[in-house]
Amino acid sequence: MPENVKISIRQFTVLVMLITIGDSILVLPSIAAFEAKQDVWISGLIGLAVGLLAVYIFSMVGKLYPHLTLVQSIQEIFGKWFGTFVSLMFLFYTFLSVVAHTRETGDFVTSVMMQETPTQAIQILFVCIVIMAVRLGLEVIARTGEIFLPWIIFFFLILVILLSPQAEFEKLQPILENGIKPVLHGSLSCIAFPFMELVVFLMIFPYVNQPQQIRKGFLQGVLLGGIVLIIIITVSILVLGPDHTARSMYPTYSLARRVTVGRFFERVEAMLALMWTLTIFMKVTLYFYIFNLGLAQLLKLKGYRMLTLPVGLLLIVLTPVISPSITYFNKVISKYWPYFDLTYGLLLPLLLLAVYFVRTKFKRSTN
Repeated sequence: MPENVKISIRQFTVLVMLITIGDSILVLPSIAAFEAKQDVWISGLIGLAVGLLAVYIFSMVGKLYPHLTLVQSIQEIFGKWFGTFVSLMFLFYTFLSVVAHTRETGDFVTSVMMQETPTQAIQILFVCIVIMAVRLGLEVIARTGEIFLPWIIFFFLILVILLSPQAEFEKLQPILENGIKPVLHGSLSCIAFPFMELVVFLMIFPYVNQPQQIRKGFLQGVLLGGIVLIIIITVSILVLGPDHTARSMYPTYSLARRVTVGRFFERVEAMLALMWTLTIFMKVTLYFYIFNLGLAQLLKLKGYRMLTLPVGLLLIVLTPVISPSITYFNKVISKYWPYFDLTYGLLLPLLLLAVYFVRTKFKRSTN
């Protein structure tokens, strides 16, 4: 392995929770509510249930070769040539996710907070910080997550508590007005965005110092992150209503702008923006680290740090050209990206398990 590092199971769980929340806390309520309307909270529950099952599958894949990363396991299972091709496709997915999330960060900051600032200026600054964090290594990234977590929980609790007086439970009715089909359509994004993307954690399984506790820590992180998302989705419907939630580009930010206590405690959307910035920073940083680590392993390099600067420059170049406008970007993310996530987050792990067990059974029969 290019890096000889270890993180604790607690740090691993914190990373899983933060990456599960990621950018979903800002955009998921709108995408899911567009399909499921007032029943979007049911879609969230379905998403969490399937997400826990997916994580269980991920942990099964990780146990096949506990001392290898996903890129190394793919080559071990599929062979050198086809395994290299599949690994490159996985790394392409990881890198494209980094590009998309960086674009999303720039769009959010310049559309709701700093309208006169060039989007690319925000993206360049963001990428520079990500490169610095990745060069410091996985242990530093994990410790940063531990520092961020209490603040994220604090901001989340403040938001929910202050919004609770504005909640109207009538907005959840009628339940299943249009049947179960819209709920299932809405659950697709609730499954894909927060949970299928966690397949990247298979790249850091070998670096956890308590491998026998990985499954438990993985499930705990997903459960906690999923609960946060379900609460945010439900509060969005209770306060904004299903129509406003579905129409709003950033419904959680709209929620924060509604907070007012005695005309002296207002403008808490800055706290929400900071909370989202911390979670999206952790997600992009981990994805960027995993891409560079996987590419270094694929190229048989001694370390990944030499790749961070050229890959970062490539990221800066590609981020503005990934889509012509924010409207086009959001349409692609909502309509097509869930299937992209499902391909690598569900199909790839199941294919790895199937090929591994077929090869193992074939070897036993020939012996």
